[in-house]
Amino acid sequence: MEHYLLVKWLHILSATLMFGTGFGTAFYLFVANRSGNVAAIAVVSRWVVRADWWFTTPAVIIQPLSGWLMIRLAGYPLDSFWIVAALALYALAGACWLPVVWLQLQMRDMALQANTAGAALPPRYWRYEKIWTLLGFPAFGGLLIVYWLMVAKPV
Repeated sequence: MEHYLLVKWLHILSATLMFGTGFGTAFYLFVANRSGNVAAIAVVSRWVVRADWWFTTPAVIIQPLSGWLMIRLAGYPLDSFWIVAALALYALAGACWLPVVWLQLQMRDMALQANTAGAALPPRYWRYEKIWTLLGFPAFGGLLIVYWLMVAKPV
């Protein structure tokens, strides 16, 4: 049981980092975008990309590994409703997150170029920003339900 508690702590910590960093960086980029300030958008988008690589990506990898290990250590059947549902929603969130990572890289580069040139952001930036925003709703909504499933473990 000692190993289980260590893995559970790692799982909860990585879930917190994944959701917290994701939500926090999304909030700041969303707000920076609403300001229209190209310099602010350039700075924030650069840090959002870094935070995703430093915090979110490792957590995204640790989550299924630590979850699988806890399932094995606790003896939960893999076909339990809450496990199947959590995996499906995690996959949905991942399917939204992967294009978001690409969009953030493109948006960061456009913002840095516009800021360096003293120019406005191109229309493509704002198209990408709309897609980026829309993908956030199913990703974060799905992860909220995954949190509930992990805690409640409904039958």
